[in-house]
Amino acid sequence: MKKIFSFIWDLLKIVVISAAIVIPIRYFLFQPFFVKGESMEPTFESGNYLIVDEISYRFESPKRGDVIVFRYPEDPSQRFIKRIIGLPGETVEIDGGKVIIYKNGVKRALDEPYLGSDILTQGNIRVTLGKDEYFVMGDNRPFSYDSRRFGVVPRKNIIGRVLLRALPFTIFKAPQY
Repeated sequence: MKKIFSFIWDLLKIVVISAAIVIPIRYFLFQPFFVKGESMEPTFESGNYLIVDEISYRFESPKRGDVIVFRYPEDPSQRFIKRIIGLPGETVEIDGGKVIIYKNGVKRALDEPYLGSDILTQGNIRVTLGKDEYFVMGDNRPFSYDSRRFGVVPRKNIIGRVLLRALPFTIFKAPQY
């Protein structure tokens, strides 16, 4: 009987210690995310299992080109994955299939090496971003529901940036920024 209690006590200690390590990591540092849909192809495909870094943006601001997971502005219970295109204070214009960024009176076409050379960005829009607002788009521009449709993403809705693709193992790697 003493051996059974000793075994249960040891098992309980292992469970408590494991929970004390795993729970803070899961809820405050890293979070899993499953990709649903084709809006981020070819960078990420439906069914990919990603690890999202939730802590970096507590110390630094999101950057253009970062792939982020965020709460959808119109329904915060939904999580979306997109790439940051426009930063706070900038004006984003889409015209003639190109993305143009205006910052401090300077106009420049956005360089997007993660897109194929034959991909054009559909739409005709011009948006000036406020403080703590981001313009996001999917890499698969023709099939992405993004800021061109639902508007800007407030900073408070950003959960974190994609750190790496964990599954499938054959393509275990960090995204291209």
